[in-house]
Amino acid sequence: MKLVGNIIKNALQLSTRFNTGRRTSAIAKQRKQLRTLLKKAADTEFGKHYHFEEILKQRNGALTAFRANVPIHDYNSLFKQWWYKNLEGGEDICWPGKVKYFALSSGTSESASKRIPITKDMLRSIKKTQLRQIACMSNYPLNPDTFWKGALLLGGSTKLTFKHTYYEGDLSGINAKHRPFWFERYYKPGKKISDQRNWEEKLDQIVENAHKWDIGCVVGVPAWMQLLMEKIIEHNGVKTIHDVWPNLDFYIYSGVAFAPYEKAFAKLFGKHVHTMECYLASEGFFAYQTKPHQKAMNLVLNNEIFYEFVPFNENNFDEDGNILPNAYSYLIDQVKEGIDYAIVISTCAGTWRYLIGDTVRFTNVEEAEIVITGRTKHFLSVTGEHLSVENMVTGLEQVSNEMNLIINEFTVCSEEHGDHFAHRWYLGVDEAVINELDRSKIKRILDEKICEINDDYATERTSALKDVFIELVPVQRFNEFLEKEGRVGAQIKFPRVLKKAQLERWKGFLS
Repeated sequence: MKLVGNIIKNALQLSTRFNTGRRTSAIAKQRKQLRTLLKKAADTEFGKHYHFEEILKQRNGALTAFRANVPIHDYNSLFKQWWYKNLEGGEDICWPGKVKYFALSSGTSESASKRIPITKDMLRSIKKTQLRQIACMSNYPLNPDTFWKGALLLGGSTKLTFKHTYYEGDLSGINAKHRPFWFERYYKPGKKISDQRNWEEKLDQIVENAHKWDIGCVVGVPAWMQLLMEKIIEHNGVKTIHDVWPNLDFYIYSGVAFAPYEKAFAKLFGKHVHTMECYLASEGFFAYQTKPHQKAMNLVLNNEIFYEFVPFNENNFDEDGNILPNAYSYLIDQVKEGIDYAIVISTCAGTWRYLIGDTVRFTNVEEAEIVITGRTKHFLSVTGEHLSVENMVTGLEQVSNEMNLIINEFTVCSEEHGDHFAHRWYLGVDEAVINELDRSKIKRILDEKICEINDDYATERTSALKDVFIELVPVQRFNEFLEKEGRVGAQIKFPRVLKKAQLERWKGFLS
């Protein structure tokens, strides 16, 4: 089997070399993608409404005309005006043909499920990027046997629901229907368990069968992957996951920053495991890490996705994270490093100038390398402190390092404090250590670190932002709250910022 592993690894290395090819500028790739999208959708209802044919005639001004003619949409505006017609069986609405699949996605701020259209072209786009990502595994110093071992994908149910004219379900389920046949040999937990819709029962079945599998790679959101590995370790009465899966060598994750989970995973793994971050959402596969130790992902610029970037500031967004009518977007050749941008996408699934809700920052413009910094709805700026999720993660990482403390989950809110305001942090830690922890020390380290990295926060801490409060919560309570909200599953993440009704439900739950 080692010989086969070496052959696979060498083939991946060869494909990576051939795929490099002649370098084309980022903006040239993006211009080509937009023209391709406009041509394909010109005869759709959306394309006719916004005069795609006329836009295409302006060869040198197509980018400007497209942005001038087509407004930026959020989910509600696209769904209410256009996508609902697809659910009724309509054809050629925002993309040619009939939409057969819809991915259910609730994000992290709403309880109602969103239905994101998944077209044949989008499935092809996702598969193409997945193959590129797999090819990049050859850049990692992996044991050749890893390429022959099983791959555990901790996803949602692969069983889809038929709704008169379309199928709906988790994106992983839609992808499973189009997975290449040869992958079934390596794929775990297998079709029977993957079809399971009850999340708790699915986890229990994986735990029961885990010792039978020889796993080389695991894929999933960190919070749920951590919970699963803890259950497997406890069930088998061992110390680390490598006592069950000795050949585990690779972990692919998406959805959240890995830093808060790093210490917990190091303890669970017991030995070094290579990690790769990717940016896969229901709306498309946008970026992935290409090299070990690279603290960023490469944006995919040539796979039927066109990007725009809106600076995430008070000129373009209100205090609740809603985009303002006159917000201005930048193209890939206009962005700068060190600025947070909200991503706007146009894709081969008919998501036209769609505000996906994530914010990113370019760490290397020339190489189109990005890091995810948060969500447009998940930031605090009640006094102008502009506290981002990235700031939060960095501050807690400092706490974790100085106090040798594993903080598995967290969320933060703002609240009135006399005539001014305060931040209240809820930190998920092991229940056994809560009474031993010094909250004042946690507050000091966290507050000082965020002041160091965020000038606006530092200024407001001397004026309107009067205090910081630390609440220590048994980590299991975070999952219990999601269960009570009816929001459990492979892609569900706990919101990093709580506001309004969701905050009140959280407080009520804790009390």
